[in-house]
Amino acid sequence: MSDHREEGQAPGLSVDGPVATLTLRRPGRLNRLSAPDLVELQRLCATIDAQPDIRVVVLTAEVEGQARAVFSAGYDVAGFDGDDHDPRLFERTVDTLAAMRPVLIAGLNGSVYGGATDLVLACDLRLGQPGLSWRMPACALGLHYYPSGLRRYLQAFGPERARQLFLTADTVSSEQLHAWGVLMALAKPADWPERLSALAQQVATLAPLATQGTKASLSELAAGQADMTVLRAREAACAASEDFREGRQAMAEHRPPVFKGR
Repeated sequence: MSDHREEGQAPGLSVDGPVATLTLRRPGRLNRLSAPDLVELQRLCATIDAQPDIRVVVLTAEVEGQARAVFSAGYDVAGFDGDDHDPRLFERTVDTLAAMRPVLIAGLNGSVYGGATDLVLACDLRLGQPGLSWRMPACALGLHYYPSGLRRYLQAFGPERARQLFLTADTVSSEQLHAWGVLMALAKPADWPERLSALAQQVATLAPLATQGTKASLSELAAGQADMTVLRAREAACAASEDFREGRQAMAEHRPPVFKGR
């Protein structure tokens, strides 16, 4: 019988006002993701999207008790050998995460490997800690990566660095990721909770209609899938919104705005 502490738990969701936190909770297994974990992540994403008051989602992991902090070692490859293996489940899960309405922040508090790197790239903003590692070993395992994951790598790293990471299976540091702009900042462990919380609260204070519309438009433009009619409609909706009026009034009155998402 396996030790419950080693097996851990399925991904968890907590909500504090406008900020939701998705947590990977199998530190004893290096937060590898099994098929049930992926199904649960999709369910939690739907739960979040159904709550309009949630404006920010933080994706992080439990790393306590690990000899070296690992955010996630990716997909549990043992799942590939099962008779009921769904080869598109991981891809659909990451695509679901990327398509969520709120702004996603990756709180990279451990090293990240394999498919978990794409979970991180599916987030809009990424904060990391010094001394962490990143590796994409797909070609070292004999695996051709799925198209949307390749696209996210190209968008985040550019073609030359994406080729380097896939075609050499190189390990790179969080310092290098920061220098490349993949991580927006690095925060030491002692400062980590405050820095991650401050970033989430900063995003949560922005006008949600404009922020969420801009997130969607940026993603569509980056993927070459933008419909200018849709983008113009988002622009017009924000220009006519109560939030834009509140933002202008708050600026004139030198006070913080109170946005309502309409």
